[in-house]
Amino acid sequence: MTASPHACELAVIAARAAGEKKAADIIALDVSERLVLTDVFLVVSGSNERHVSAIVDAIEEKLAAAGAKAARREGVSQARWVLLDFTDIIVHVQHEQDREFYALERLWRDCPVLPLPADVTAELAVP
Repeated sequence: MTASPHACELAVIAARAAGEKKAADIIALDVSERLVLTDVFLVVSGSNERHVSAIVDAIEEKLAAAGAKAARREGVSQARWVLLDFTDIIVHVQHEQDREFYALERLWRDCPVLPLPADVTAELAVP
């Protein structure tokens, strides 16, 4: 089983929102075969707490416009590692230091990486 088309669509919307806020290292992982509670993990990094908060706000705004509302939000007050649970996707917005330490990509390395559109990955290349 692979991630649903709806989950992939939400992941792209969230990735674009993060990219617009200059998030770093945006990656989408198809965790549907490993977890029953969600299809996609979207993992992004912010350079500091304010940046993490701005990324979180942008993602929530864009996904709300698409009809998705977070069922759960964790870590918003500290803004070091914010988890947004949209049921079909779970978004992890991490401070760069926490991202390096916890290395979610390594933990979930058996899961396939979902391709993101060129406009999202192109924004990552801009210094």
